[in-house]
Amino acid sequence: MGIGLVDPILPVLAEELAATPAQVSLLFTSYLVVTAVAMIGVGWVSSRIGAKWTLVLGLVLIVVFAGLAGTVDGVDGIVGFRAGWGLGNALFISTSLAVIVGSATSGFAGAIILYETALGLGIAVGPLLGGVLGGISWRGPFFGVSALMAIALVATLVFLPPTPKPEKKVTLLAPLAALRHRGLLTMGIMALLYNWGFFTLLGYAPYPMGLHDPLQLGWVFFAWGILVAIFAVWGAPWAQRRFGTAPTLYVNLLGLGALLAVIGLGVSSPTVVIVAVILSGIFVGLNNTLTTQAVMLVSPVERPIASSAYGFVRFIGGGLAPFAAGKIAEATDQSVAFYVGAAAFLIAIPVLASGHRLITAAESAEAVEPGASTSEPVHA
Repeated sequence: MGIGLVDPILPVLAEELAATPAQVSLLFTSYLVVTAVAMIGVGWVSSRIGAKWTLVLGLVLIVVFAGLAGTVDGVDGIVGFRAGWGLGNALFISTSLAVIVGSATSGFAGAIILYETALGLGIAVGPLLGGVLGGISWRGPFFGVSALMAIALVATLVFLPPTPKPEKKVTLLAPLAALRHRGLLTMGIMALLYNWGFFTLLGYAPYPMGLHDPLQLGWVFFAWGILVAIFAVWGAPWAQRRFGTAPTLYVNLLGLGALLAVIGLGVSSPTVVIVAVILSGIFVGLNNTLTTQAVMLVSPVERPIASSAYGFVRFIGGGLAPFAAGKIAEATDQSVAFYVGAAAFLIAIPVLASGHRLITAAESAEAVEPGASTSEPVHA
C-alpha cells in the first residue's frame, strides 16, 4: 500500500510547494536510487542478524522517515527523508518474499500466489487511501505510510517466528560478483529498462491527467491496481502455461511500449492518458509475476544474493526515470518524455531475447522437477 500512497498527491505537491514536476519527481529518485545502492548490502546485513530482524530494521526506518517527510515544509526536506525511507525499503523488500515462502504452509507455489495477491491488493488500495488522506492535507499520505508500516512492524514482531541466521555469511561484494552471470545480468538490465518506462508512467503521468483532486487521482490508480492484481494472480500463470515465460514477456513489453506511445500522442487529452494508464495495469500485473519467476529460474546463486544484485540494477532505472521525464518535458514537450519511456520498453525486448535460451532451458528444467528449488525467491 505504501508504494502508491504518495502518487495521488504529486500534482498537489507541485502546486502547494511551488515546485516543478521534475523537482517533485526527486521524491522517486532519492527513494529508489538509495534503495538500489542499499540493495548491495542487504545480504550482508541479513546473513548477520537474520531475516526477521532485517525486516524489523527496514520497517523501523520506513516508519521514522515516512513520518518525518510529513513534517517538513519544502520539497528538499521531503526528498532527503525519502532517501532514508529508501534504505528501509531496500531492507524490507529484499527480505519479505523469502520470509513469506519460508513461513507459508501452502507450499512454494501457494506462497507466491499469496504474495502476489497481497501485493496486488495493496497496490490497488494504496492510491485510493492516499487520495483520501491527500484530500485532507498533502502531509496525510506520508503519515499514512508511517502508520501502515508501524502496524506491519508490530505484526512482524508479534506473529513472525524467529528466523535462524544463515550458516554462511554473505560478503558485501557478493551481489556485484553475481552479476557476472549472464542470465541474472540480462534480467537486471531488462528490468532497468522496464522500470524506466514504468516509473515514467507512475511518476509523471499524473500531471497531464489534469486531476487536481487527490481522490480523483486515487480512483484512477485504484482501477489500475485492480488490473495489476487480477493479471498478476490469474493472468500470468495462464499466459505462462499457454505461451511460456519469455514469449509472454515480449508481448507484454510491446504492449507497455504501445500504451506509453499512445499517452505521448494523446498527452493533451486527459481521457486518453487516464484510460491508457488504467489499461497498463494489465501488463504491469503480468510483468510482476513473470519476471519474478524468470529471475528465480535463471539465477545460479542464493536468492538473497540474487535479490540484492537484481534489485541494485533495476532500481537505478526506476530512480532516474521520473526526474529525467520531468527534465525532458521541460526542455522539449510532455509527449517526448513518454516516447522515451516507450522506447525503454521496446529496447528491453531484444535485451531479454539475448537470454532467451537461458530462460527457456531453466523453465524446462523446472517443469521436469516442479518444486525442486528450495532457494529463496526474489520479487521483481
